[in-house]
Amino acid sequence: MAQQQQQPLIILPEGTTRNRGRDAQRNNILAGKVLAETVRTTLGPKGMDKMLVDGLGDIVVTNDGVTILKEMDIEHPAAKMLVDVAKTQEDEVGDGTTTAVIIAGELLKKSEDLLDQEIHPTIIALGYNQAASKAIELLDDIAIDAKDKDTLLKVAMTAMTGKGTEKAREPLAELIVDAVSQVVEDDKVNTEQIKIESKDGAGINDSELVSGVIVDKEKVHPGMPSEVEGAKIALVNSAIEVKETEVDAEIRITDPTQMQSFIEQEEEMIKEMVDKLVDAGANVVFCQKGIDDLAQHYLSKAGILATRRVKKSDMEKLAKATGAKIVTNVEDLTAEDLGDAGSVKENKVAGDDMIFVKECKDPKAVTLLLRGSTSHIVEEVERAVEDAIGVVSSTVEDGKVVVGGGAPEVAIAKGLKDYAETISGREQLAVTAFAEALEVVPRTLAENAGLDSIDSLVDLRAAHEDSLYMGLNVFEGGVTDMKEAGVIEPHRVKKQAIQSAADAAEMILRIDDVIASSSEGAAAAQAQAGMGDMGGMGGMM
Repeated sequence: MAQQQQQPLIILPEGTTRNRGRDAQRNNILAGKVLAETVRTTLGPKGMDKMLVDGLGDIVVTNDGVTILKEMDIEHPAAKMLVDVAKTQEDEVGDGTTTAVIIAGELLKKSEDLLDQEIHPTIIALGYNQAASKAIELLDDIAIDAKDKDTLLKVAMTAMTGKGTEKAREPLAELIVDAVSQVVEDDKVNTEQIKIESKDGAGINDSELVSGVIVDKEKVHPGMPSEVEGAKIALVNSAIEVKETEVDAEIRITDPTQMQSFIEQEEEMIKEMVDKLVDAGANVVFCQKGIDDLAQHYLSKAGILATRRVKKSDMEKLAKATGAKIVTNVEDLTAEDLGDAGSVKENKVAGDDMIFVKECKDPKAVTLLLRGSTSHIVEEVERAVEDAIGVVSSTVEDGKVVVGGGAPEVAIAKGLKDYAETISGREQLAVTAFAEALEVVPRTLAENAGLDSIDSLVDLRAAHEDSLYMGLNVFEGGVTDMKEAGVIEPHRVKKQAIQSAADAAEMILRIDDVIASSSEGAAAAQAQAGMGDMGGMGGMM
């Protein structure tokens, strides 16, 4: 009997690509290294900027790591995992995104050398995990307990060094520390309560902190006052107008006088709403919904400053700043529901009318009005300020800081190399590789400052025999005591960067098979499946 020819077994749809084993690992490692190299030149005070141009021609100029990675159109799945590292770093601590990505990239680069030595990826991942745990312990040991105002100012200035705010970092740091200090509740900082409004057309030094809220709206009627002193503020989240019925209703009018009385009744209802606001003592009204034209007229006559279509987030901040309660029904408004502010004023900023609610007593929501000469500059200032707010908040909550300038990385690397000698087995090589990978931070700082990276690293290692606070002074090109120089960073930023980088590198190393479906292949497979179903139905008919 002739042997029957075996049919090929097709499991994956047409158009699917698959990389296995060492090829998959090398591709993933290469993607991580390329991404790290992309953002590496932005690290530190002497870091360069990137210009990102999207499909519509819109331009972003920044050296903020997470902004660069978000704006880039990244397709490779392993590279996307590193983008997630940066996003997590940004969400958790607000700064250190570039550091996290370049450490992850260097860990992958070191793992490639270990793979060439026939060390199994699982062993490397295990060694990295041990090294990361030990690195966090060492970081805790060198942390400094401090959260006084002077330390917070240094933390804010360090975060903004090398960004678009360089010239005005001292006054901005004052504003940021004051803003964070005002919104602290039970040693926790809700950064959502620090509103940032950015407007171009002025210098960065013209930025200001408002002890209250700036609402990007204008008064609804020209007859209303533009400024109210000793404001009593009502926050209403329903429309100040006659509500339409929820069901369709038909009203039959047989006499013109009925029509007149119908209109008069509507007017009376609106007047009652305004009277309720007046009786409660309100002289400023923020409404989340609409305000009827007639209501605007009555409010204007009563000398009340009102604005409509205020964002929900702004309403919540106004409540936090002024102590007002948000009411759903005007009928329920009482004097106890009103908030207080020393001044509510409509100002024109960069051609736009904005309402400034100022001089609030102990506000738990504040606003930073940031200025810059052009839109690109003010956007970069905003990114730098957001980073600084994040690091100051972390310092206030944790009360722990470390010095900058690559000092923690060199200290941890030294400790890890000593720790590696206590480990038996191949994990020792992975721990040593982890230690060497951390040194990418001072090496990159030196490269970006135009210094010799090898000489700088050797000098740093030698200086660390005497003090753990010795870091790289990129402005003068030598090794300096970073604690005395005031280069301070939050402990949480370094901890998160090391942990995130290690976790991402471990995850990528464990991947030995990448199966990718193309959209064309998936569509073809779907179409083929549909044709098969039709054929089956045809047979039944």
